[in-house]
Amino acid sequence: MSRLSLGKWLLPLYTALALIFLMVPIVYTFIFSFNDSLKSNITWRGFTLDKWLNVCAVQNGAVCQAFGNSLIIGLAATLIATTLGTMIAIALVRYRFRFRSSTSLLLFLPMATPEVVLGAGLAAQFLSLGVPKDMLTIILAHTMFCISFVVVTVKARVAGLDPALEEAGRDLYGSPGQVFARITFPLLLPGILAAALLSFALSFDDFIITNFNSGAVTTFPKYIYISASRGIPAEANVIASAVFILALVIVVTAQVSAAARAKRQARLG
Repeated sequence: MSRLSLGKWLLPLYTALALIFLMVPIVYTFIFSFNDSLKSNITWRGFTLDKWLNVCAVQNGAVCQAFGNSLIIGLAATLIATTLGTMIAIALVRYRFRFRSSTSLLLFLPMATPEVVLGAGLAAQFLSLGVPKDMLTIILAHTMFCISFVVVTVKARVAGLDPALEEAGRDLYGSPGQVFARITFPLLLPGILAAALLSFALSFDDFIITNFNSGAVTTFPKYIYISASRGIPAEANVIASAVFILALVIVVTAQVSAAARAKRQARLG
């Protein structure tokens, strides 16, 4: 009986401790975004809303520039990786061609390769080709890294697609383009959106590959790393807190919408 009682409380306790461990850095970041700091943001100096209201002030404009660079790189890499990854996923599932298995294996290698090896290898390639390191090299590096995750995500969606639905569209005299636009693409869209969100998160959050291939360009993670030695500025905490709150709102909204839709379908069924 005591063993059952111990097991009953051990898992909730472990879960609670894990959540606390994960949430402490987030809470710390949020609280110190209101710190009335000067050059350092290590010690608490008092509460202020000035950092939120003037996050892109002239003297602190570097953090907003770094954040903007990360947004541009993340959106560009996501667009390219999602487009190419979706086409590759459809080709791998729907078509038979030579070196198909080898292609699938090669696509998994960036996921299994340590980022430091991948970043250093790309930096060496850019150096040997004489390509200057700037925002373009970061986008290329992030695209190569993210495309594998897009292929894996979309490939699972394509494999689960019922071919009878497309056959019905062709039986109704739909052209290949019409069948894809009206049947295939809408059915694949949830998987494509999930892959795009994952790709953007990986690109926006990346530091190791970026550090090897960025040159003089500063992204938000790189700015945080450089500033960490003297205390991350409160303005950086403001942006990080805003991104976390936005992501939380999106996730909660999606979950509530999905639950409401499932409830509505159950009621209709």
